[in-house]
Amino acid sequence: MIAEEGGKALALAADVTSAADCQKIIDEAVARLGRLDILINNVGIGGGDAPAHRLEEDVFDRIMAVNLKGMWLTIKAAIPAMREQEGGATVNISSLAALTGATQMAYEVSKAAVNRLTTSVAQSNARHGIRANAIMMGFMDTPMAVSGIARATGRSTATVRAERDAQVPLRGKMGTGWDTAHAALFLASDEARFITGEILRVDGGMGNGLR
Repeated sequence: MIAEEGGKALALAADVTSAADCQKIIDEAVARLGRLDILINNVGIGGGDAPAHRLEEDVFDRIMAVNLKGMWLTIKAAIPAMREQEGGATVNISSLAALTGATQMAYEVSKAAVNRLTTSVAQSNARHGIRANAIMMGFMDTPMAVSGIARATGRSTATVRAERDAQVPLRGKMGTGWDTAHAALFLASDEARFITGEILRVDGGMGNGLR
């Protein structure tokens, strides 16, 4: 899609729970592009999650390793390059689950930690011209969310979609991946050059208690 619109793109396979892989991503990007202006942390998983009294240790470890440790490792690898050029922007994809929910403890805790990771990075790098913000998404109509829940609960995707739509105050409809992308583009752009340490809700009013 990028190439079709006249841009340049490259794809790299990596395991974000591996420090060596995260470093390779950054090194390759700098080698090919000459600098590193933007890092979007958009890798996250669920699956097998449960309330605290039912959650299995291996599931907790796996979700935290991907959702939290993976973001930290990519940021750790990116910061030296951004400091050297005296600027850069990081956008971490969080979730409204950081504030609410009771059935996916590992996911909820991982996203709450992502929010604090974001503000910590913002605070320690502002003097270097590096910004860090996060997007706290509400219900999004994505395969991971809708189809994943449908499979896990034995319901149809249509049923799950309708139930989730009904909980969104703004027009009674979930957002899409594009809503997240547009917010990320803004936070990464020079239009947001004076914004750092912000946890931006992109949730159709769910987190504000609207009805």
